[in-house]
Amino acid sequence: MQQATTTTQGRHIVSRRLRRLRRSVRAGQLARRLTQLYGGLVLYGASSALLVRSGLGLEPWNVLHQGLAEHTGLSMGVVLTITGAAVLLLWIPLRQWPGLGTVSNVLVIGAAMDATLGVVPDAHGWTPRIAAMVAGIVLNGAATGLYIAARFGPGPRDGLMTGLNRRTGLSVRLVRTAVEAAVVVTGFALGGTVGVGTVLYAVAIGPLAQVFLRVFAVPAAPSGSAVVAGGQPRRAILRR
Repeated sequence: MQQATTTTQGRHIVSRRLRRLRRSVRAGQLARRLTQLYGGLVLYGASSALLVRSGLGLEPWNVLHQGLAEHTGLSMGVVLTITGAAVLLLWIPLRQWPGLGTVSNVLVIGAAMDATLGVVPDAHGWTPRIAAMVAGIVLNGAATGLYIAARFGPGPRDGLMTGLNRRTGLSVRLVRTAVEAAVVVTGFALGGTVGVGTVLYAVAIGPLAQVFLRVFAVPAAPSGSAVVAGGQPRRAILRR
């Protein structure tokens, strides 16, 4: 019975996404949405690489990715991709349904990070390091606004937060704080970089993403349906 309910819910989700896609095609929005999705994901990986090069602290999950990279010999981008795929598997018991944006998140961000790390050297001196940190945080906020406003589904880590929220009844804020605290502690123990950039990122990313969600909002489709990232993906990113 429970499996049948889950299957029915999945069909409804797929049906809604197909209807939304058809409305986007009719409104001429699909090209813009795809551009925002992949542009945002590439920019996200590049902005994370800038934080790595600043040496002043990383986003919570990248603290873990860096620590794992140091112990496995893999690049941070490859570790990020593998971790994203592993987190996506956790969606199965949580009955989460991935979208194009979810799968693309796993595949694109890590590759963009490694490509940027390959051409951007470490920053030396306080001025370049601070500049790289600030640029990384601001660009990360812009990237978040771009790909969420495209409405192709949340990233695997954001979907994990919302899935745990729905299954446990705990607030997204509490779930996210608990998970990211555990991620930072584990990553730091493995050798990941925690610093002022980590703190500033935690404080600034919500307001920045909120601003850029408005900037990159796709105009309403003819049906009048909402187009700015809403519901679970938005709460997962912005409520801190």
